[in-house]
Amino acid sequence: MDYASSLLSWLPTGRRSIGVTQLLNKLESYLPPAQVDRVREAYEFGAQAHEGQKRLSGEPYIAHPVAVADILADLHLDAQTIVAAILHDVIEDTATAKDEIAERFGPEVAELVDGVSKLDQIQFRSRAEAQAESFRKMLLAMVRDIRVVMVKLADRTHNMRTLGSMPPAKRRTIARETLEIYAPIANRLGINMVKSELEELGFKALYPGRYRIIEKALKRARGNQKQFVGKIADNLGAAIKKAGIDARVEGREKHLYSVYQKMRRKRVPLASIVDVFGFRIIVDSIDTCYRVLGMVHGLYRPMPGRFKDYIAIPRVNGYQSLHTTLFGPNGMPIEVQIRTEDMNRVAESGIAAHWQYKAGDTQGHSYRDRASEWLQNLMEMQHGGNSEEFMESVKLDLFPDKVYVFTPRGEIRRLPRNATAVDFAYDVHTDIGNHCVAAKVDRRLVPLRTPLRNGQTVEIITAKGATPNPGWVNFVVTAKARASIRHYLKSLKHSEAVELGKRLLNQALADLALALKKIPEERIQAAAIDLGLKTPEELFEGIGLGERLAPLVARRLLPSDAEPQPEVTPSSGPLAIAGTEGMVVSYARCCFPIPNDPIMAYLSSGRGVVIHREACGNLRNYRKQPDKWLSVTWQPSVDRLFNVEVRIDVTNRMGVLAAIASNIATTDTNIEHVGVDERDGDASTLVFDLQVRDRKHLAAVIKNLRRMPEVLKVTRVLA
Repeated sequence: MDYASSLLSWLPTGRRSIGVTQLLNKLESYLPPAQVDRVREAYEFGAQAHEGQKRLSGEPYIAHPVAVADILADLHLDAQTIVAAILHDVIEDTATAKDEIAERFGPEVAELVDGVSKLDQIQFRSRAEAQAESFRKMLLAMVRDIRVVMVKLADRTHNMRTLGSMPPAKRRTIARETLEIYAPIANRLGINMVKSELEELGFKALYPGRYRIIEKALKRARGNQKQFVGKIADNLGAAIKKAGIDARVEGREKHLYSVYQKMRRKRVPLASIVDVFGFRIIVDSIDTCYRVLGMVHGLYRPMPGRFKDYIAIPRVNGYQSLHTTLFGPNGMPIEVQIRTEDMNRVAESGIAAHWQYKAGDTQGHSYRDRASEWLQNLMEMQHGGNSEEFMESVKLDLFPDKVYVFTPRGEIRRLPRNATAVDFAYDVHTDIGNHCVAAKVDRRLVPLRTPLRNGQTVEIITAKGATPNPGWVNFVVTAKARASIRHYLKSLKHSEAVELGKRLLNQALADLALALKKIPEERIQAAAIDLGLKTPEELFEGIGLGERLAPLVARRLLPSDAEPQPEVTPSSGPLAIAGTEGMVVSYARCCFPIPNDPIMAYLSSGRGVVIHREACGNLRNYRKQPDKWLSVTWQPSVDRLFNVEVRIDVTNRMGVLAAIASNIATTDTNIEHVGVDERDGDASTLVFDLQVRDRKHLAAVIKNLRRMPEVLKVTRVLA
């Protein structure tokens, strides 16, 4: 009787699972007997807790957690993770409490089980929100202890293996979620064996027809290529052996899902995907990898542009290998990967390889550190918006098509394809991104939106008072940059809205012969609670964003014994606008108000205050809501530029546009946009979107333009 069987011999027959003997035998190969015995105890505890429960397939429920533990045993995970895998459903599906698990198996196992359970215990208003929030919870659980998600990935893998018992609609939903979320996470953590199985099973369940067609076609291709594959493997093995190198040559068959993805990516028919087989050469050292590469290139001609050195520059998930594509017999493409045993272990197990190395080894820790660095970035990303925004942001990081650039000190930074200088700045550090004002690529100044290319050296120039530009969100591609910019702008909008709300409320209170500073904090707090808010800050923010009317809130703040106030004509002066309240004060694009224009303000819910010119034609549409109009004026000194539209009628002649643009530039005016509004044989109408400081600046621009002989008429555009 083997060790595993002896451990189980005393269990009641009804509680024995066929899979547990296999599991214990696997664990015996790499865990000490005391830890294997601990897993056996967990199995007995779980079998008792789940007794009487069945899966949809009809098998005893305990078979599922045992299968999950078996998947993790293939990755050589530690005993605590295996125990947690066996118990991962007992808190959720049985009467067992977390404290009971902690008392029996220790607090570490209890935290892992609780972490896995919490991922499935969230209630939501919509399916999209549920999926997004589950995704957020899962990724943030990874930050606390990555083993929680290792168990979750194994759980999903076994659920995919047994998906046949589910209704068709449910199968498709689970399969899509697997391909969109779980497989990419396994890939990001470098766990190739789990990633590949999830992709194959997800593809088969989501697109069964496509799966069958490709499977049938590949079977035919295998038959046609079989003689070539054997010949190539023999040639590779003979050349390496002749050089006295000890190596292992393995044939590698392409997965159906990778073939399908290649067809979609390259938009080619299945007949064009001829490289069904690849080869993997595993050697003892990095030096030998490069020696073998030279031999392989001597044996078969390499395909130009198809060599990748992931040893010198590893992939973001820690993967290392040499990749080359060769012209084989009859011109058939041959894909060859060359790597060491350690690299092969990491390629298959990813972050799980950390648990496979001995305590004194440092290589396993480096792979864990790579994953930890990414996971730490998730903590920063989560502040950027709601769960659905977070999910979309992280998805971008889960499908990396990387470009490698250098810092001025020669450090390699890995960024997604089409990443810009701003993405680079945020990748180095959030503070550098928030304060960047310019960038140098290979020592030359470039616009911040410039896409980066492989091998470039990037230097970021920062300024102490600089802040993120809202327009950056439109061109950054990394999740970290987008989330950091949104978080900053969100915080800025909050503080600006609170400040504006206080000013508006003070103005409304002045009409009632009161002032905000004279009202007790308890009364403001009580008014906020009456309106369903938690703090006075929320109340001020709501006023500043136009969601609540200051006069109505002001009346709530009157003392309870005060006499009802009659309608009064506002006695306080107009609200002074400085032009710098960028997040809560906006300027209408219909009439383009600029300093010194007579203006009015409209309280727009969620946007705050929108400034219009008094002569704006759209005012009549808003006159029906007088309670939302504010009297406003410009502060004496306004330090910013404002957009304004100018219409210029010109005679048609060659170079007239360049001449007018040059004339405008002489007045220190920036041109945002130019367009042609009308055109006939003799004259054209040009519409310029300019940035000016005030009416005086605009008047100087118009005066200059009117002096030009080709200019027929200059007018400021009104709504």
